[in-house]
Amino acid sequence: MARFGMVIDTRRCVGCMDCVVACQTENDVPLGQRRTWVLTEERGTFPNVAIEIRSERCNMCDDPPCVPVCPTGASHVSDFGKLVSITEKDCIKCRLCVKACPYEARFMHRETGYASKCTFCVHRLKQGLERACVAVCPTRAMHFGDLDDPNGRLQQLLAASKHRVLKPEKGTKPRIFYLT
Repeated sequence: MARFGMVIDTRRCVGCMDCVVACQTENDVPLGQRRTWVLTEERGTFPNVAIEIRSERCNMCDDPPCVPVCPTGASHVSDFGKLVSITEKDCIKCRLCVKACPYEARFMHRETGYASKCTFCVHRLKQGLERACVAVCPTRAMHFGDLDDPNGRLQQLLAASKHRVLKPEKGTKPRIFYLT
């Protein structure tokens, strides 16, 4: 069974925000809310300054803190790709999962009132389509696939380049990797 993840090459990301627009359009995300976003992080001191631009979203953690806090099981790990998911009909709008996410990747959908987040475009994946954000990336900085495939593209990218995850100290075992 697949365990979906992403590799994002921060050396290629130009901060164009195409991934953000594609996600909002594909998933009917209200203006002012987001399932994905782009951050620019500056490091160092002059004259040794570096800038990293990266696209962020739900990290689809292997140990997601948002799941055990959900009193109804609306937040759960699906069988399909081991995706951290939300079943809206079971959500009681308590916000516990939003507060539990160390990546600030969840929000309360302004129009429905339910918890929401990136789904890795599961509806597209089930149709054999590429994720919306990956499909529109003009620099091909985003890669999606099965992290458990030893010969897959993600494993090749991770083996060939220095990489990191966000907030490793949180112990969530995120499945979004950033090439640096």
